[in-house]
Order: sequence, then C-alpha cells, then structure tokens
Amino acid sequence: MSNLRVRPWRAFESVQQFSNLAPAPRTRATYLTLSKRAISTSYTHANSSSTPSPAPKPAAQPTRTSTPYTPSAQSKPTSTPNRQTTDNISKSGLSDKPLDVISAAEEKIDWTRSFHGLSAEPFPEKAAKILLAEIDPKEVEIKPDGIVYLPEIKYRRVLNQAFGPGAWGLVPRSESIVTPKTVTREYALVCHGRLVSVARGEQDYFSPDGIPTATEGCRSNALVRCCKDLGIASELWDPRWIRKYKAQHTREVFVEHVISKKKSKIWIRKDDPVGYPWKESK
Repeated sequence: MSNLRVRPWRAFESVQQFSNLAPAPRTRATYLTLSKRAISTSYTHANSSSTPSPAPKPAAQPTRTSTPYTPSAQSKPTSTPNRQTTDNISKSGLSDKPLDVISAAEEKIDWTRSFHGLSAEPFPEKAAKILLAEIDPKEVEIKPDGIVYLPEIKYRRVLNQAFGPGAWGLVPRSESIVTPKTVTREYALVCHGRLVSVARGEQDYFSPDGIPTATEGCRSNALVRCCKDLGIASELWDPRWIRKYKAQHTREVFVEHVISKKKSKIWIRKDDPVGYPWKESK
C-alpha cells in the first residue's frame, strides 16, 4: 500500500471524461468518496498483476486398465482332495473284463470264449495216475462246522506233478462281479493248451479293504472247482468217505469263546489241539 501513489483528483477527472459527466464542485465529501474508489481500484489492479498465474495443468495421461492375474493350470498349487479319489469298487465293480486276443488267425485262441481241445483225447497215463491218486487222510482238514477240505495249495502241487510247472493255467472268462459281501468271477483251467474245465469262483469279504484279498480267494476257489473234473481229491465230495474220515480222524468238542464266553461245539482233528479264540470246556 505504501508503494502506490494515488492521485485522487486526476483519477476523478479521468472518470468524468470517460462517463462524459459534467465536472462537479469539489467538496470534501466528493473528495473522500473518489479517493476511496481510486485507492480500491489501484489496489485491485496491483494485486492482480502481482499474483502469479496458475501453472497449466499437465495433459491427462491415458488410463491403464490392469488385467487381473490369473494363474495357469500348471502354476496352480495342488490342493489336498477333500473326498475319495477313486470310486468305491464294492459299488462300481473292478472293471477287469478280459482283453481280446490280437494275433495271427491260425494262432488265435480266445480262451475267454473258446473251448479248444475240450475232451479231444485223454492225458498221458503217468499224468492220469497222479490226478486220480487216492488222497491221504493226513492232508485233509476240517472246519469248525464239520466241512472237510483240502488246502488250495495242494491242488496246485498235484497239477505241477501231473503236467509240470508252466504247463497249466487259469484263464479269466469274465470280469469280476463285486456285490456288497461277495466277489465272484468265472475261470477256465487250461492244461497243455487244452481247455479242461470252467468254473465260477466266489469269496466273501467284510470291508472294501478286503476286496483285493477276496479276488485272490475267488481265483483259488475256482481252481478247486475246476480240479473236480480232473478227479483230484474226488473223495471230498463222497458222503460215505466223509463220514468214515470224520469217524476215524476227527472229534467234536465243547468249547468256550475266550472273549464272549459263549459255549458251542466244534469239529477238530484228533491230532490237533483246540485253538484260539476257543478253549475246551470241561
């Protein structure tokens, strides 16, 4: 304010000339009014010239749209599954249907359907004697319910003695059927390149974890049934022989279950003691 030089009368004369007004007498009131207007105009002009002009705004930059990162299938971490990764084979089955044989026409024998060599000719006399030999009672076992049987491994020994290892085999003729309690499958016994017998094996199981073991038991059961057609241990299907065997080599005993304390009567061989979980009651 101190730097401004105000000349009120000249400013007043300029205003009169601009508005073409007649000069008025210079009174004290007029002087004061014009002085205030001149001072206000000069101060506003000084402030407007001394105030720096605002800097120009920078040009607007193009906006960049960010694409969200999506990890690829390979970069995704493998999470732990919260459900079973395989189907329940007790409901869906094993899906083990035999494959078709792909070979030359003259060599092709599809044992899943073929009956090649069945009853074509008898086996050699040496093999027949081994197959039809009378069973030794010392090798026969008896179950607690009184059923007599020959262990499956002994059937294999007879086949190996009669035909030789590798000269016989079991061929599956169907896929395994898995029910809620049983596994069953059909097999064919082939000896020296000839079909001998066809039988269906079966084996019970108590939980899905026991199905693999049940499939092996099913195969062994089918082998025992096929060996009936070769005459191996045929005495085990003879009621008279069974009664004689049980009278000479077995006995019935009253036993008590070690855990449940339940009493019952079971069959055992005379040369075998009562085994766990039973104990003989007196």
